[in-house]
This record gives sequence, structure tokens and C-alpha cells, in this order.
Amino acid sequence: MNPLPTRLTPALAQRLGESPRFAQVFAHGSLEVEIYAPRGIDPQTPHTRDEVYVVVAGHGKFFCAGEIRDFATGELLFVPAGVEHRFLDFSDDFVTWVLFYGPEGGEAEPPSSALRAPSP
Repeated sequence: MNPLPTRLTPALAQRLGESPRFAQVFAHGSLEVEIYAPRGIDPQTPHTRDEVYVVVAGHGKFFCAGEIRDFATGELLFVPAGVEHRFLDFSDDFVTWVLFYGPEGGEAEPPSSALRAPSP
């Protein structure tokens, strides 16, 4: 595996070629880093691991777990393992880092007791 590029630019993404326009650029332990630059439609299906997107360029809408929200350059988007998601109505210059990590099936939610504030 090549070392992680220090910068991901739209020019680098242009070298991805035709569909599906993604490439793994780094891996270490459970972490896999890809670049993804779909054109026209985003054909993704749910993944078996948790993932994070960091939008490098472009804007559009993001469908995740039944909800749609706007996104733009610089945003971080999280998708738990197994959740339906995809990018919609995105600009022609859309490019994102994709980071897959953790075990198959995703990381466990913390127990509800871990979310409570300690008693005084």
C-alpha cells in the first residue's frame, strides 16, 4: 500500500477513471482510507463496517437512515455499519475521503448507563 497522500484534490480524484470512481489509498489495522468521486448517481449499498466521510469538494444532499440533509465541502458525515445511505443531487466536482474502521458489524453503542451523568 502506498503512503497516505498528504492532500486529496479534485485533480487527484480525476485520475480515478470510470465508475465506480473510488480507490483505496491507505490501510493500517482496521482503518481503510479511500477516495470516492461518484458521477451522476451514487450506487452504494450498506457497508459492514462503520464509516466516516470527509467532504473535500462539492455539495449536495446525503440520505442516511431514512433522513436527507444538505452537505458541503469540509463536512464530516458518519454512517453506522449496515445503514442504508447514499449521496443525492451532488455537484460535478464532488469528492470525499471515506474512512472505514472497526470490526465487522460496527462498534457497539455504549450502554445506556454510560450516557448518564454521575450522581453528585
